[in-house]
Amino acid sequence: MQIVILDGHGVNPGDMSWEPLKAFGTLSVYDRTDESMVEQRLRGAQIVLTNKVKLPREILTSSAASKLRFVGVLATGYDVVDIAAAREAGVTVCNVPAYSTEAVAQLTFALLLELSFGVGLHNALVHQGAWTASPDFCFWTRAPEELSGKTLGILGCGLIGSRVAQIGAAFGMTVIGCSRTPKPTFPGKCVDFETLLRDSDVLSLHIPATPDTVGIINRDTIAKMKDGAYLLNTARGVLLNEQDVADALASGKLAGVGVDVVSREPIARSNPLLAAPNCVITGHYGWAPKSARQRLIDITCENIRVFLAGTPQNVVNS
Repeated sequence: MQIVILDGHGVNPGDMSWEPLKAFGTLSVYDRTDESMVEQRLRGAQIVLTNKVKLPREILTSSAASKLRFVGVLATGYDVVDIAAAREAGVTVCNVPAYSTEAVAQLTFALLLELSFGVGLHNALVHQGAWTASPDFCFWTRAPEELSGKTLGILGCGLIGSRVAQIGAAFGMTVIGCSRTPKPTFPGKCVDFETLLRDSDVLSLHIPATPDTVGIINRDTIAKMKDGAYLLNTARGVLLNEQDVADALASGKLAGVGVDVVSREPIARSNPLLAAPNCVITGHYGWAPKSARQRLIDITCENIRVFLAGTPQNVVNS
């Protein structure tokens, strides 16, 4: 059994081991794979693991993929794989759900707390001498805000959205949520999308990127939000029309935005969010605590083991 990891560095930059995967066959690990090298590295492999390297139809139906039987996505989102083409080719595609729920929920509130209290901002100013130069015992450039009593709106009420809702409630926030399917265990009030936009003081996105959700936050939907609302995105960058969001920050319609993901990654120098006021940007690392990445590897190994045993799990193209 030949196993290939196309882009292993993101998951394991050297602080963990791929050794458990060797129990299933001969393992080749590439830190990164350019688009031009995918077919070459795929050739002869029965099992391929990818995080962000795309496997489109032309790759999955090429002669290089003739022996391919299993694609393991080293993530929860699986939009990097053409699911329909894989199904037609008889290739099973599995993802890794729920490995980063706690980490992403934690980052969501790290972004919100930075927007509402500015700890990082004020720490930097204090170290630069601004408090030393202050005539008063206290120092701030922007008054902090309490979260208690505000309404937290969650778009996408799955595992991560529900965990964010629980944390928001612990902060004393009123929690509302909107989801495409009923979520009876969601710890908040379920509302429609229009109500979510209208009533949220903080809107947090936890939905996948699909043809229906790409650009869902845009000039028109922002216009329906509260003046001075906060927007958080730890899901997929393409959910935002980034120029519209930057314009809303510049006009004051949005008071602040916190994102861990952008439309093109790594972020382009031309991305309008880089120059937008009160926009906190981190580098798609909400999933990256070592404990979460270890769970990802462990679940991936189990996905392969049960696939080989004839009882696949976490299949996304059945």
